[in-house]
Amino acid sequence: MMEDESLKRRTLLARPDVSADEAKAILSEHYGLSGDLTELGSQQDRNYRIDTGAGRFVLKIARPEYARRELEAQNAALRHVGAMSDAPKVPRVMPALNGDDIVTVAIREQMYQFRLLTYLDGTPLTRRKHLAVETVSALGDIAGRLAAALQDFDHPGLERELQWDLRRAGPVALHLLSAMADVDLRKRIAEAMVGAMRRVQPLMPDLRLQAIHQDVTDDNVVSRGDKSGRLIPDGVIDFGDVLKGWVVAELAVTCASLLHHADGDPFYILPAVKAFHAVCPLTDTELKALWPLIVARAGVLVASTAQQLEIDPDNAYVKANAPHEREVFDAAVSVPFELMEHAIHQAVGKDREPGFPEISACLLPDIDTASFGIVDLSLLGPHLPADRWHYEDTEALLLQSAARTAGASATRYGEFRLTETRLLRAEAPRTFALSVDLCLHGRTPVHAPFAGRLHQRSGRLILSAEGLHLHLHGVDVDIEEETVEIGARIGVIPTDPAAVGFMRVQLCTEPDIDPPPFVAAHQAEAWRRLCPSPALILGIDCNAPLPDAAALLDRRQCHFARPQKNYYRKPPEIERGWKEHLFDVEGRAYLDMVNNVTILGHGHPRLSAAVARQWSLLNTNSRFHYAAVAEFSERLAALAPEGLDTVFLVNSGSEANDLAIRLAWAHTGTRNMLSLLEAYHGWTVASDAVSTSIADNPQALTTRPDWVHPVVSPNTYRGPFRGEGSTVHYVDAVAAKLRELDEKDGRLAGFICETVYGNAGGIPLPPGYLKAVYAMVRARGGVCIADEVQVGYGRLGHYFWGFEEQGVVPDVITVAKGMGNGHPLGAVITRREIADALEKEGYFFSSSGGSPVSCAVGLTVLDILHDEALQENARTVGDHLKARLQALGQKYPLVGAVHGMGLYLGVEFVRDRETLEPATEETAAICNRLLELGVIMQPTGDHLNVLKIKPPLCLARESADFFADVLAKVLEEGW
Repeated sequence: MMEDESLKRRTLLARPDVSADEAKAILSEHYGLSGDLTELGSQQDRNYRIDTGAGRFVLKIARPEYARRELEAQNAALRHVGAMSDAPKVPRVMPALNGDDIVTVAIREQMYQFRLLTYLDGTPLTRRKHLAVETVSALGDIAGRLAAALQDFDHPGLERELQWDLRRAGPVALHLLSAMADVDLRKRIAEAMVGAMRRVQPLMPDLRLQAIHQDVTDDNVVSRGDKSGRLIPDGVIDFGDVLKGWVVAELAVTCASLLHHADGDPFYILPAVKAFHAVCPLTDTELKALWPLIVARAGVLVASTAQQLEIDPDNAYVKANAPHEREVFDAAVSVPFELMEHAIHQAVGKDREPGFPEISACLLPDIDTASFGIVDLSLLGPHLPADRWHYEDTEALLLQSAARTAGASATRYGEFRLTETRLLRAEAPRTFALSVDLCLHGRTPVHAPFAGRLHQRSGRLILSAEGLHLHLHGVDVDIEEETVEIGARIGVIPTDPAAVGFMRVQLCTEPDIDPPPFVAAHQAEAWRRLCPSPALILGIDCNAPLPDAAALLDRRQCHFARPQKNYYRKPPEIERGWKEHLFDVEGRAYLDMVNNVTILGHGHPRLSAAVARQWSLLNTNSRFHYAAVAEFSERLAALAPEGLDTVFLVNSGSEANDLAIRLAWAHTGTRNMLSLLEAYHGWTVASDAVSTSIADNPQALTTRPDWVHPVVSPNTYRGPFRGEGSTVHYVDAVAAKLRELDEKDGRLAGFICETVYGNAGGIPLPPGYLKAVYAMVRARGGVCIADEVQVGYGRLGHYFWGFEEQGVVPDVITVAKGMGNGHPLGAVITRREIADALEKEGYFFSSSGGSPVSCAVGLTVLDILHDEALQENARTVGDHLKARLQALGQKYPLVGAVHGMGLYLGVEFVRDRETLEPATEETAAICNRLLELGVIMQPTGDHLNVLKIKPPLCLARESADFFADVLAKVLEEGW
């Protein structure tokens, strides 16, 4: 039964029956206000926003069942918090014309209580599906600051009976459930409430009481958007549930509201817990009570909504919140109480090591533990075949192989297994091993490592003692006793002695939990407290060392020069790749959509074999005579247009462009170079000089040497001339620059540009642009250099070289990146007379660019490009992906344009499609969100507002769809 009949009656109340016209009359008569009214959502109040010439206000209407002193307490709390400088923003109380804060008026013979508050501008969080860590943390902070602000507030109206008071959650839920029609849901909620209240009950005497808001939720805060478009809460509204309650209940309510944004992951709340605790520290007892109270809040929410919809079926606010509240409840009951208790303590820096009973016996005493073969299934494990890591039977086959050699074998506890990862998954995979798998000869006996009670559950044999429970899979019980002594034989591996069998061993500190064998990396530390290593009962060293990406990053930054940046503020430690996928040391698979260096894909076995063979034979520099350099040069020349028959081999794209500029200088006898603004060509002295991308070098426009003459970027999307007919204007700009040079009697050495504007995101040059510019350059004796480092070598799909799309033939082609699939290899392809001009300055060679190994790499890459039809794949998959991305532009205004072709694409984000204001911060945040969802992506362009999409050319259609789907998810849910 409910503790109080008045509280029971309150749970049955509908909203006040006051229409908008009636509210207008009240506002006019008692407050002297008129304007447009909009109803705001509420469960048992009715609220109207009025827009007047003097500003916005909220008229709050309460039923008579709410005592006047309760409303006075709400007003007093608003004034108390509003007077504090370090408290969140809150609405102000506006008195009526007669000076009263509360006006009581009869509407159709029913008395209602009216109050007017200022309207707090901002955006609620409820309808934003995804909330960034920064937002989650800010919500915890604002709840904590409000709780701290209310610590010294008191009022008689705080002593009230309210169904949302978590001190009364048990009886309230019991009452609400009694009328629930959904039997299955009623049973689930009842079980959750019983478990939660059983844990809270003994803690109640030590839970601190004070004034609390009791409803700092995603719906009751207003937020401002930061530069990236994230919402950061900075104000709190709706003090309707303020009362004297548990301090920890304030945080419990906030955390519960976050769970419908969590995609089912309860650990999502932890940044809020940490932030709340930082400004309003909780005691150990309160931290222990927090998760049970979150579960209790979730149960009451769902039960209350079900009842409210029966009472008030037209309440759109309650209807809209119902699915969210089911998500809250489902997430809240998805994990054990004990797990979240450990996670919460870890989040605030109060982690505790659990105690275990002493263990002095071995699980497998008949096996020589020194003979165990330990199988390493981690990312860099030597036992994991390069081409079999993803097969379902890999683990079993490796265990069997090791057992044949050693007699018995085991996997490792605490290992992030690559074999457990899954490709193309937005959620973090469960790769962390909480158990050990053994491969043993059949009929191997199993003994009790400690005394306890033996029982079976969920297909496993469990030996239970006080504080420790041993879970065994794959064991047949061969005794009848339930209670066993230490060392007693309890079972056997149920296979023929001549064969092998598999057994899984796992420990757990809690009796009612059937622990999973694997968990996600972000939950691993909390699960380790519940599932300690079984190494002691096995008598073998089967514990895997834990990777520490943060410590490794610190080491990198200690000695690695600072200008050598890495992707992401908190980068994952990537140590392995396969096709278009990358893997971090926690077994997380990422779709690599940016790594244009590895044109064939990662870990290609054919390329690995070719490199290994050549290394085993010879590696030296290009001044020695060997077959590979002749064959590779011949193959490269055959790829170029007729007449470009001479090849230089170098180490990189920067070196290729540097050498191309030197060739132009040597051939023409002068130094003046024409280049494009916003371009990037490399980091060497010469290639950097002709690079003017301010994203790569913020000082680029003010530090060019006098021999560099940049011209306006022919960017047909955001340049000064756009759309059809822009070619003539961009050509005129080049002509004007050349006339300036002519007037100074400056001779021209050459012109360098990317044949597709790669650094700007794959923007094609205007039709006919290069044909016109090349003609003007050649008329002045200059050399035309086509920078194909990023866009060439089949990446465009429709063309092998980018200049083919423009219908021109350059004098010099530079290429690198993909031609070595990540190996340091680049090339310059030109005419014989241009190449020979360099001899005036001496000899040229490249220590590694033309080495036997580099040539073997280059030849193998060309073979694989042909044999696996990767240029055709770039065309078909690239066209499909571009269509998918263009469809996003029809739905999301942030997508300004989709550039490029094949597998060199760019999605440009803008805040306004008319002004083209770049969405720079949004793009960075989107890239970070994509990383969380398993996609590697980075921004490009002078404004860093373009996704540079240039994956390996082996990209599968399924992978392209995954990328488009995940990007759509981010644009839909937020970042």
